[in-house]
Amino acid sequence: MENNGKAFGEKLVSNIAKVIVGKEQTVRLLVTALLADGHVLLEDVPGTGKTKLAKTLAKSISAQFARIQFTPDLLPSDITGLNIYDRQKNEFVLRKGPVFTNILLADEINRATPRTQAGLLECMEERQVTIDGESYVPGVPFFVIATQNPVETTGTFPLPEAQMDRFMMRLSMGLPDRKAELAILDKYMDREPLAELESVLTLEELARARVEAAGVFVHPCVREYMVDIVEATRKGEEILLGVSPRGNLALLRCGKAYAWLEGRDYVTPDDIKSLAVPVLAHRIVLGYGSGGVEGTVKRMEKILESIPVPTEEFHR
Repeated sequence: MENNGKAFGEKLVSNIAKVIVGKEQTVRLLVTALLADGHVLLEDVPGTGKTKLAKTLAKSISAQFARIQFTPDLLPSDITGLNIYDRQKNEFVLRKGPVFTNILLADEINRATPRTQAGLLECMEERQVTIDGESYVPGVPFFVIATQNPVETTGTFPLPEAQMDRFMMRLSMGLPDRKAELAILDKYMDREPLAELESVLTLEELARARVEAAGVFVHPCVREYMVDIVEATRKGEEILLGVSPRGNLALLRCGKAYAWLEGRDYVTPDDIKSLAVPVLAHRIVLGYGSGGVEGTVKRMEKILESIPVPTEEFHR
């Protein structure tokens, strides 16, 4: 198991790095969420490579890819699909929507109305699509990467807390530094790396990797450390809502996947510390005027500083 995880991670991350420059940690966290069977919210200004990252991941694992551009006039049926009457066959025929895929990019999800956002919610949480009372499976695996622009808020519908909680991680690619920017110009000078990219893994290998990652050991002292962190998010005058048990389970699954990618069969407190901000910060609701996204990140970082880290042996 140890070698499988490290080799799996390096193969996938290095392949994505052929297209996405200088974002190894973000890519590693994205792969962690994919292994842990969760979904990711990417918050970034336009032009930082969110769409390209999703396409590159899909191509790297031989997965089907679909993209939905969310707009205020988008309907739930535009996402899920609908039954259309076929005159020649004299019956209703299902026209499948873009959710019938493996990796779905929900671009600018906060531009759609709450009703349409909720249409995606069932697919994300239940891994099923209901059309005219019939249930269908969207795709196996089914991984949603939703994006939103944190700066532009005019004409948007902010995701409610219940929907934010459905995302396993909130990530940000951020703008590249000078060295990475020059590397991007060099890489894209006379070719399109994504067009030349080849897959390095299959969906069957991903399914096996998920099973192996789920078997990683989590010591009781590490679990207690996780509970200490989550309980601390529920205390404090400025905190209106802390992390739910679902958030702690997401942290558990991510911890296992992250440790497996590091080549270990056990989770350490450092794994939990590395994951706490991307997995938990977006689940905290602070009072008005507490700094929004940056406020929750800072609050999470303060909590991590205040809680003693266990020092026992963490393996079996």
